[in-house]
Amino acid sequence: MAGGKETPRQKMIGMMYLVLTALLALNVSSTVIDKFVFINESLVRANNESGERNAQTLVGIKKAVDDTGNRDADVAVMTSSEELRAETKRVISELNEIKKAMIEMTGNYEEGHEPEYVGDAKYLTGKTDYDKIGNYMMPVEEGGDGHGTELRDLLNGYSQYVKDLLGKHGAKETELEHYGDIAVDAVDDPVYQRDPNQAGKKFSQLAFESSPTPASLATMSEFQSRVLGYETRAMDFLSKKVGAGDISFDQIVAMVKPESKYVAAGTKYAADMFIAASASGITPTMTYNGNAIPVENGTGRVEFTATPGNYDAQGNARKTFEAAITVPVPGGGDTTYTNTIEYYVVKPVIQIQSQSVNALYLNCGNKLDVQVPALGNAYNPAFTAKGGYALKGQARGQVTVVPNSANVSLTVSSNGNTIGNRKFGVRRIPAPEIKAFTDRGEVNLKTGISAKSPKLYLRAIPDESFQQFLPDDAKFRVAEAEITLVSGGIGRQTIRVGQEANLEPIAARARKGDQLVIEIKKVQRQNFRGQVEEFRNHTKFINISLK
Repeated sequence: MAGGKETPRQKMIGMMYLVLTALLALNVSSTVIDKFVFINESLVRANNESGERNAQTLVGIKKAVDDTGNRDADVAVMTSSEELRAETKRVISELNEIKKAMIEMTGNYEEGHEPEYVGDAKYLTGKTDYDKIGNYMMPVEEGGDGHGTELRDLLNGYSQYVKDLLGKHGAKETELEHYGDIAVDAVDDPVYQRDPNQAGKKFSQLAFESSPTPASLATMSEFQSRVLGYETRAMDFLSKKVGAGDISFDQIVAMVKPESKYVAAGTKYAADMFIAASASGITPTMTYNGNAIPVENGTGRVEFTATPGNYDAQGNARKTFEAAITVPVPGGGDTTYTNTIEYYVVKPVIQIQSQSVNALYLNCGNKLDVQVPALGNAYNPAFTAKGGYALKGQARGQVTVVPNSANVSLTVSSNGNTIGNRKFGVRRIPAPEIKAFTDRGEVNLKTGISAKSPKLYLRAIPDESFQQFLPDDAKFRVAEAEITLVSGGIGRQTIRVGQEANLEPIAARARKGDQLVIEIKKVQRQNFRGQVEEFRNHTKFINISLK
């Protein structure tokens, strides 16, 4: 695609060129060849327009230099612009000569059809020839690029010429990156370097191998487009250098510098108001403590992460940084304005809210709300836990801490900077109380139940405080128990049950005065993640009298 500033029309033509080049590789019909005739015509017209615009840019540069008194620095820019225009015209002319040679070697034009422009492909005699131009540009017997080497040197020589020219006028490396080699081998071409079908191919093979005459002419026109695109960008760079040393403060804004953006009700708001001006014709260099900062539209942005300091009794640390702005001055050279800026770093205070903040529960999802008010909207927390693990919540500052040891240390960071840590003791989960129920309600262990009761229900009731603090972790159930009918001190029959027991198998043998001895074998707990685990701290035996 053409370098520099492309018009939408140029971009569209370039895209069509790439698509049709890909289609040629598929050996499609001659209709595609006719499309290359159209592409070539469009590229030629676009190139003519680009050349005219670049010529007008040169006229504008000359007028600007004359209007500002033909100062030496501006005259040097104008001279370079004239040299650039002359070199571009020379390269375009040589590319046209190569086009003429391509047309002649493929049989020239049909009789009676004079070309409208150099490289006109409408009435070519050898329009469908796929070999002559390829053999000319990369003869097999020479084992090299053939005449393609001369074309590559011409194109890449031009890009190097532009870089050298702009380098003399202070172009930065990032600006010169826009002027890479135009003619490259497959290994250096971003389009072809990952295509295994193009691996190892030289520039001339990529451009002209198995290429019909109109496609080769369109390729040459596309090279001319890139040359003119480089010139357009370079001319734009040079035009901005005319009068670059003049400081014209044409951007003026009202500025307000408050003592603080935060004011408590009943206190005074105080601020300094002044006018700030910048010059759109220059780009100043700005630094803080010697570090360069980005500058856009004459305004620089200082941004850094505040570091801790020697905090006073109020938790504030005084700090400063050196601000410097360097601007060029008329006649050459520059001047630097400096100022020492004072600011205060406020010691962050971690605030943690929880129903159970002094101690956490082992293997439970202890939900905390951790805030650092001093950071305001810049607070972007991350959490790590030693002696357990931390799960970040959806809302800012929310975290679930799951301890797996006797103590937990929670570390709080914001935007990669450690704020501090908080240590917690860890409690064990209190044992649930195992209670027995019949269809009539809870069993009174003093009075017992009827010997003919058909069912018994075993429930694990969590500690009231624990359930209030962590309801999602306070879900217990009796998973396994053994009920034995004891008569006269002798166990008569045993059944294995879960949290619901069918007493009918032993009811027939039960008599008044017997006892049901219930041994709790296994209690399970469901945690906040829905995972079920065995819970070993529970009641072991329950005795119920039968009446």
